[in-house]
Amino acid sequence: MRRSMALLIAPALTALLVAVDPGSAYAADPTTMTNGFYVDPNSTARQWVDANRGDGRAAAIQASIADVPMARWFGNWSGTIGTATGAYAGAAAANGKLPIMVAYNIPDRDVCAGHSGGGAGSAAEYDSWIAAFASGIGNRPAVVVLEPDALGHESCMTPTQAAERKAMLRNAVAQFKVKAPNTWVYLDAGNPGWLSADAMARLLAEAGAGEAHGFSLNVSNFFATGQNSTYGNAVSAALKSSYGFTKPYVVDTSRNGNGSDGNWCNPAGRRIGTTTRVGGGAEMLLWIKTPGESDGNCGTGAGSTAGQFLPEVAYKMIYGY
Repeated sequence: MRRSMALLIAPALTALLVAVDPGSAYAADPTTMTNGFYVDPNSTARQWVDANRGDGRAAAIQASIADVPMARWFGNWSGTIGTATGAYAGAAAANGKLPIMVAYNIPDRDVCAGHSGGGAGSAAEYDSWIAAFASGIGNRPAVVVLEPDALGHESCMTPTQAAERKAMLRNAVAQFKVKAPNTWVYLDAGNPGWLSADAMARLLAEAGAGEAHGFSLNVSNFFATGQNSTYGNAVSAALKSSYGFTKPYVVDTSRNGNGSDGNWCNPAGRRIGTTTRVGGGAEMLLWIKTPGESDGNCGTGAGSTAGQFLPEVAYKMIYGY
């Protein structure tokens, strides 16, 4: 009787162990593995709110910005990168949520504008960094935006530098495919006001977009969602006609509620946009840039540095003035 009971229990235990094993429980689509998007508990907006509870702007900034799921950016400030991405993806997974992550460490980062300059010191250093980034995520579900502006900056590089950059991006896409198989990687494709759809399609194809899940638009910019959808569809059509494949795209809606006035560096009068969600004219609408974080020493952020949280800018962005 005991032996028979053991025979009945053993298969059940085996099934249970298989069901909870991280390597076998995950599927290919990270949105089906999770229940909504992860709210970064340590965003710059959250840090400011926690330190300034008595400020009259704190309640609005918490409700309208700090409590909204948005991206965590990782770069050369992140310490041991595999540890950092692993901790963040792990915290999100523990809560059953989908993290949005940005890899921002390409050598000669922000080479055209310079406000967010820096990055890895060499291609070899970057290759090691991005491999560790992907390994840190592992089998856990995630969304990763890969190197904002990296392709749009080709005009500020020599042909040799541009070719090296695209090789780094191809390798990055390959690393995520092997080391983080349940991560959707979106290779950044600038915004509707930058390059033509045909030009961006060429750059995406040369940088490995065929092996990525999709591409991202409007990161840290202000173009309306409809403009991005029109552009994204045109880029995808150009990929199809010239390279034989199409890709979905995501749009950064964090600051596009009033659209663009043509300026990209802390323009006044901008407004927060549709909060992070699946669908909405793209595969996903995501808050990739934190509203209130400075673009650099310019516009309404005069005297600030890129990434610095400016509460007055954030507060005005909630109301669109």
